[in-house]
Amino acid sequence: MSQSNPSSLWNALVASGDGHDSFIGGAEACAPRSALVTGSILDGRADELRGCSVVVVTANQLTAALTLFELDGIARRIILYPGELTLDYLPFVVDAAEVDAVVSDRTTFGSNVPHVRYFMPCAHKIVPQNYDRSGQCQTEWVLLTSGTVGPPKLVVHTLSSLTGVIRPNQSQPGNVVWSTFYDIRRYGGLQIFLRATLTGTSLILSSPEESTSNFLARAGAHGVTHISGTPSHWRRALMSPSIRLMSPEYVRLSGEIADQAILNQLKTAYPQARLAHAFATTEAGVAFEVNDGQSGFPATVVEQTQNVEIKIEDQTLRIRSSRTANRYLGNHAPEIKDAVGFVDTRDMVELRNGRYFFVGRRDGIINVGGIKVHPEEVEAVINQHPSVRMSMVHAKKNPVTGAIVVADVILSASATPQESNGNELQREIMHFCRQTLSSYKVPAMINFVSTLPISESGKIARSNA
Repeated sequence: MSQSNPSSLWNALVASGDGHDSFIGGAEACAPRSALVTGSILDGRADELRGCSVVVVTANQLTAALTLFELDGIARRIILYPGELTLDYLPFVVDAAEVDAVVSDRTTFGSNVPHVRYFMPCAHKIVPQNYDRSGQCQTEWVLLTSGTVGPPKLVVHTLSSLTGVIRPNQSQPGNVVWSTFYDIRRYGGLQIFLRATLTGTSLILSSPEESTSNFLARAGAHGVTHISGTPSHWRRALMSPSIRLMSPEYVRLSGEIADQAILNQLKTAYPQARLAHAFATTEAGVAFEVNDGQSGFPATVVEQTQNVEIKIEDQTLRIRSSRTANRYLGNHAPEIKDAVGFVDTRDMVELRNGRYFFVGRRDGIINVGGIKVHPEEVEAVINQHPSVRMSMVHAKKNPVTGAIVVADVILSASATPQESNGNELQREIMHFCRQTLSSYKVPAMINFVSTLPISESGKIARSNA
C-alpha cells in the first residue's frame, strides 16, 4: 500500500506511525492515535456493518472522527451527517443513500430513521478490539452540501479523491498540531482531519457548544501550529481578545472569497505565520492554494497547477482532476461533471493586470435595474474601510429598479455608532465605496449590526429572497 494513496483510513493511521504522542482532541476529551490502531469506539462490533451503507449522525466531532477510522474499508458507504444540520433531512438521506444502519451517540431519533436495519450507538470510550481487517472494500464517502434552499445534495467521493492533494511523505516535525474551525463532517474540515491522519500529527477539533473565544483558548493551550477556517470564521476570531492566545505558524482560509482586508488583518495578527488561501468545493475538490498574501490568484495558476486542469468559461472557474467527486446520489440527481469531466464551480472571476479575482457566485447576483451586482465584490471594498470588521451585502426590493444594494456592517472595536455620528460614518463608508465601485454597486443603505448570520459550514448565510 502506498501511503500517499491509502486503501483505508485505518491503514493510513497505521502507516503514518505513532512515534510521538499525537492525538485527536475534542472539547470533551482527547484520544491518543496509538489507541485507535487497536481500539474500537463501536464496542468491537464494526464487523457487523461490513458491506453496509452507514450514516454517521453524532452529537460531537470526536465521536464522528473515531467512527471514521473504524468504518472506512469495512462499510460499503459512509455518509457524514453534519452536526448542526437539522434531523429533518435524515429521512431524505436514508432514502437517497440506501442507508442500512445509523451509527450515532444520540439516544433517540423518533420517526426520522425509517426502514433502517441496524441502530448501533457509539460507545463513549475506546475499547480493545481485534476483528479481521482483511478483505477491505473501497468505501464511498458521501458528503452533504450546505445549500440554503431545499435538501442538501449528497456528493460521492473516495478516500483517494479526498486525499489526492495531501503529500504524507513530506515529513512534518513532531510538534505540528493541526486545528480547524470547520466541522470535519464538511469538506473543508474533513480535509484537515485527513491531513492530520496521513501526516501523523495531532488535531484539535472545534465544537458548536463552544464560543469562539473558548475554542481559541483551547487551541492555544494545545499549542496549535496549523489552523484553517473560512474568512467568516477568521473575522469572528479577530473580534475576540483570545486571538492572541494562539501563535500559529500556518494560517489557511477557504470556503469563501479571501479579500485583501482579511488577509491583511490576519498578517497583522500573526506576522510570523505563513498565510494561504485555497480554492476548493465539495464537488470539485481542492484545486489550488495561493501563498503570496494577495487576494485572487495569478493567471499562471490556470496553466501551471500540477495534477489539476483549470479553465475559465463564461467567466466561471471550471475544474477537472482526480480530486473531483464521482457523482451525486439520489433519484433525478444532476450530473456533477460536464461531458468532458469538468466541474462548473459557479464561481465567477475577472482578470485584472495578470491576476484573477473572484467577484461572486453566478447564482448570487443582485439585479439593480437590469445591471448585475455581485455582493462579494461590494463586501470586499467595504471590508477595507478601517472602521469595518465584517459586512454582508444583500438586495432589498425596490419598486423602481427591482432591487437596491444594502449592506449590513459590523464595525471594528475601535469605531462604533455610539462613539461617532452613525449617519456620518455611513456616509463615509458610502464615499469610500464610490472611490472604487460603479455608482450602481454602491450601497443605497448601510445598517450597523452586532452580528451577521453564519451558516453551519462557517460561511455567511446568504438568502436568495
